Amino acid sequence: MLLFVPTPIGNLQDITYRAVSALRDAQVILAEDTRVVKKLLHLLSDRLGIEFGYKEILSFHEHNQERFLSNVEPSFFDRVVVYVSDAGMPGISDPGASLVRYAQEHSIPYEVLPGANAALTAWVASGYEGEFTFFGFLPHKKERATKLQEVLSNPYHSILYEAPHRLLKLLNEIVQLEPERELFLAKELTKKYERFYKASAKELFERLKNEQIRGEWVVILTPGSPKPQLDLSAIYRLDMPTKQKAKLLSQLTGESAKTIYEKLIND
Repeated sequence: MLLFVPTPIGNLQDITYRAVSALRDAQVILAEDTRVVKKLLHLLSDRLGIEFGYKEILSFHEHNQERFLSNVEPSFFDRVVVYVSDAGMPGISDPGASLVRYAQEHSIPYEVLPGANAALTAWVASGYEGEFTFFGFLPHKKERATKLQEVLSNPYHSILYEAPHRLLKLLNEIVQLEPERELFLAKELTKKYERFYKASAKELFERLKNEQIRGEWVVILTPGSPKPQLDLSAIYRLDMPTKQKAKLLSQLTGESAKTIYEKLIND
């Protein structure tokens, strides 16, 4: 039996009875970070007075999941196996989907327990209604510009996750393109310093640029207007200086202008 168990995104009291029972009864725990789950069990034991007993705790994360699943036998799941990510729902910007597919392909019974999720918590807190698209984290470098354009052109609300050291970069990128786009920011959800902000990208950047940014953030953008797709092959055929063409293609694709320039002069 395989159980996917959500864990608190900040406040320990958000753990559910079912999640505690699953962790207590587990014979094996697969964890995105074994240190995090060991700390969680220790905290729960102290707060709730529950003895979790011995657990075989194994690492299962984005860098080893393919290797793990290629080496494991379906009989491994004849025991009670629990999977937890570091925080929130497994499979939402966290590993887990490959484990679900493995269970489906090998007829392994599995359950997904409901629980805390940062994207949905922020969505409710925003006051927005209608449909939304969840993008998770934007790419750090390659194809970032293209992905951000996709977000800004999305006709529905867009939900992003962002780390503290990149929040101002993201806000500034949006300011350069659409300074008046309204955003909702949720900081450190369910924790002591949880904060909500709702204003234009320009106003939020000016407000936060001199602050020390800490904690994890959820960013929600109001709907944009779809933009026509550019034909990159047509841009390649444009009669313009090679360096300028390389810079333009770099902005549209996220690929290095130097790499594109070398391709252009070698074609």
